[in-house]
Amino acid sequence: MAVNITAIKTSSSGVWQGDNPLNFAFPLLIIQTILVLILSRSLALVFKPLRQPKVIAEIVGGILLGPSALGRNQTYMHRIFPAWSTPILESVASIGLLFFLFLVGLELDLRSLQRSGRRALSIAAAGISLPFALGIGVAFFLHSAVPGEDTVGYGSFLVFIGVALSITAFPVLARILAELKLLATPLGETAMVVAAFNDVAAWILLALAIAISGGGNEHKSPLVSLLVLASGIAFVAVEMLLVKPAMAWVAKRAEGRGNESEIWISLTLAGVLASGLVTDFIGIHSIFGAFVFGLTVPKEGEFVGKLMERIEDFVTGLLLPLYFASSGLKTNVATINGGRAWGLLALVITTASVGKIIGTFLVALGCKMPVREAFTLGVIMNTKGLVELIVLNIGKERKVLTEEMFAILVVMALFTTFITTPVVMAIYKPARYNSKKLEDDSTLPFDNDPKDFRVLACVHENRDVTSVINLVEIVRGCTKKSALKLYILHLVELTERFSSISMARRMTLPFTFPNPRDFVSVAFEAYGQLGRVHVRPMKTVSSMSSMHQDVCRVAGEKHVSLVIVPFTESIGDVWKVVNQMILKESPCSVAVLVDRGFGQAAQEGTEANNIVRKVCVVFFGGPDDREALQLAVRMAEHPKVKLTILRFIKSREEGEPSVALRPSAMKSSEKKYTFSVAMHAIDSDREKGLDDAAVADFRRKVEGTTGYEERSAKNIIQAVMGIGGSGEYELVVVGKGRFPCSMVAELAGRPAEHAELGPVGDVLASSGHGVLSSVLVVQKHDVLHSEETPMSLVFDSDGVAVDMPGR
Repeated sequence: MAVNITAIKTSSSGVWQGDNPLNFAFPLLIIQTILVLILSRSLALVFKPLRQPKVIAEIVGGILLGPSALGRNQTYMHRIFPAWSTPILESVASIGLLFFLFLVGLELDLRSLQRSGRRALSIAAAGISLPFALGIGVAFFLHSAVPGEDTVGYGSFLVFIGVALSITAFPVLARILAELKLLATPLGETAMVVAAFNDVAAWILLALAIAISGGGNEHKSPLVSLLVLASGIAFVAVEMLLVKPAMAWVAKRAEGRGNESEIWISLTLAGVLASGLVTDFIGIHSIFGAFVFGLTVPKEGEFVGKLMERIEDFVTGLLLPLYFASSGLKTNVATINGGRAWGLLALVITTASVGKIIGTFLVALGCKMPVREAFTLGVIMNTKGLVELIVLNIGKERKVLTEEMFAILVVMALFTTFITTPVVMAIYKPARYNSKKLEDDSTLPFDNDPKDFRVLACVHENRDVTSVINLVEIVRGCTKKSALKLYILHLVELTERFSSISMARRMTLPFTFPNPRDFVSVAFEAYGQLGRVHVRPMKTVSSMSSMHQDVCRVAGEKHVSLVIVPFTESIGDVWKVVNQMILKESPCSVAVLVDRGFGQAAQEGTEANNIVRKVCVVFFGGPDDREALQLAVRMAEHPKVKLTILRFIKSREEGEPSVALRPSAMKSSEKKYTFSVAMHAIDSDREKGLDDAAVADFRRKVEGTTGYEERSAKNIIQAVMGIGGSGEYELVVVGKGRFPCSMVAELAGRPAEHAELGPVGDVLASSGHGVLSSVLVVQKHDVLHSEETPMSLVFDSDGVAVDMPGR
C-alpha cells in the first residue's frame, strides 16, 4: 500500500488518546534505535572473546535486522521497519556517517604520508593496483553472470567492483593492530602508512566511480562525468589551499580558550555539514566533503582532541549503528541461493584476498621485509569493514549493484575482516614480555641501596594522583639519605574510540611522554619540583588483556624496586584482572593501594607540611610481611610519619590442632585465596627465626621513633577489622601472605571477595567490613616461589582436608 510521506507526523498524542506511537516518525525512530543498540552491543559481547572489532558485530546486527533473518517476518517488518520510515532512518544514519568520515579525516595525517618514503608508497600502490585490476577482470564475468547487472553500464560497474575488492578499512585496521599490540612495531607502523595511502587512493577511485555512475543514468553525456570530476578536483584544491590555513587559525584561536573554544568547535561542525553539502551539489557524495574537510584540521594541539571528544561517542556509539541497520535492511543473504551464487561468492572472496595479499606480499619482499612480516602485512591489508560498506551502499543507491551482488559483496567484506585477526595471530607472533627474561636483573630491594630507590607508580584516572603522590612521599624515607627515582605510568585503555586509537598510533614507542597539558603529567612534575624528586611521566595505551605486560616491561627496563598499582572496588573486573596479572608477572615487589581518602586532607586545603600521617603495619610473619616491614623502615625515616607496628602472636588453646595447607583439587581462584605451591618446602621454624630477626632488625633501626606492640587474638578477622575501622590510622600496611603463618592459614577456607589481595588484605579491602583506613598490600618479588594455587585446610590431628563452606 502506497504511503504519502507528507502525511506522516513527527510525534503522537499518546496511547491514552488513541494514537499508536508506531505510526509516528519520532517514536518509531526511538524504538528502532533501541533495538539496533541492544542487538549490536549484545553481538559485540559475543564476538569479543574472538578479538573481533566492533564493526563486525554492527554489520552482523544490521543483517539480522533485515530481510536475511528477522525481516522474514512480514508483521515485524511492517510494524518496526515500515517502508515509509526508511528515508527517516537513513537520514539520521547519514548524519552519523558524515561525521564518522570527518573523524577518519581527522585521524589521517597527510604529512606522515609525505615522510613515509617510497617504500610505503610502493607497497600501497601494489596492494591496491593488483586487486583493482583483478576486480575489473572478474567484473566482466560478474556483469553477465549476475541477473540484472547486464542492464548496468560497464564503466561504472567495473570501477565499483574494482574499488570494492581493493579497498582497506583504515579505522578497522588501526583497531586490529592496536588490539594485537602491533601498532608501535615496525610492521604496525608500515601497515598504518600503507593503509593511509590506500585510503586516499580508495576515496579518489570512489569519487571516480560515483562520477561515472551518475546516479544510475547511463544515458547522460560523458561531459557530465568530466564536469563532476573537475568540480571535485576544484573542491579539494579550495579545501587544501584556502580552508586548511583557515582551520589552522581556528585551531590556534581555540587553544586554551576554555568555554570560548566551543564557538570554534561549533563553527567546525558547521564546516563539516557545509563541505558535505557542497560535494552533494557537485554530485560526488556528501561523505567525500566531510572526509576532505577532516584532512584540513591541524593534527597537533588540543583542538583536534576536543573535536574527537565532542563527536566520537555520540556518532560511533549511537548514529553509526543506525547506518549498519539501514544497510542490513537492504541486505538479503537469501539472494545468495544455489551453487551458482555461492560459487560467485567464493570467486569474489578469492579474488579480493589473493589480489590484496599477493600484491602487498611481493612488493614488501622487494622492499626487503622478512617473508613472515611481508605475508602478515598482506593479510592485515585485506581488512574491510565500514568503508567497504559505504562503497557498497553508494553502489546500490546508484543502482550499480543489484540485491544479489550487494549481498555477495557484504558477505565478502564480513569474511575477509573476520579472518584477519585469527590469521595474523596464527602466523605472526611478535616478541612479548616474558618475566623469565628478567630473573637476573638487579631489581633493588628496599634495604639494598638507599641512594637509588626506584618506584614505578601506575595511575588509572586523575583521582588516583593525590593518593599515589602521598604514598610515594612517605615511602621515600629520609630525603637526606635517599634519592628517589619515580616513574609514572598512566594506564589508558585502548577502546573503539577514535581518540584512543589515535593516541596509540601516535606513540612511536610502547611508552611515550604525555601531553604537557595532561593533568597526570602536570601533577607529578609539580611534585617532582617541590619535593626534589626525579620524576619521569609516561603513558601507555593498551588493551586490557595486555596492559600488565606494559607495566612489567617498564619495571624490568627501569630496574625499579617497587611497583605501586591503585585498587578500588569501583574500577571493575577488567582492571582487577590487570592487577592480578601484575602481581603474578612483576619482576619486582608490588604494592596494591586501596585508597579510602589517603591524602584527602591535602585536597581539603590542609598544608601538606603540617600533616602527620599515622601508619600501622600489621605483621603476622612470612616473606610478604617481612617485605612490608622493610618498606616500613623507609616510612619511619620520614619526619611526618607516625608509625606503629602491630605483631600478632598465635594464642593456641590446649588440645587445639595445628593448621597446615595443601593444594586443593578445586583450581578456580576467583573466590579462593592462592598460596605458593612451594609451601611444603618451607621450614616453619626457620621462617619464625627470619620473622624474629626481621622484627629485631627493624626495632634496632627505628629505635625510639616507632611504636611496637605484640598482640594475641583468637579471631584474626575481628582484630584486623578493629584496626582498620578504628579511624586511628590513615594507612594500614599488610603482606599478601603467600607463605602464611598458621593464623593466616586459618583464613584460607573463607570465601574471598578480592582473592588477589590475600586473606588479610581482602578483609581490609572489602567494603562491607566498615574499614575506614586506606590499605597497602605488599607482595615480595620471588622468582623461585612465584607459582600459586588454591589450598585446602589440613588439621594435623586427623590429616583430613576440610572444604570450607562457600568455596
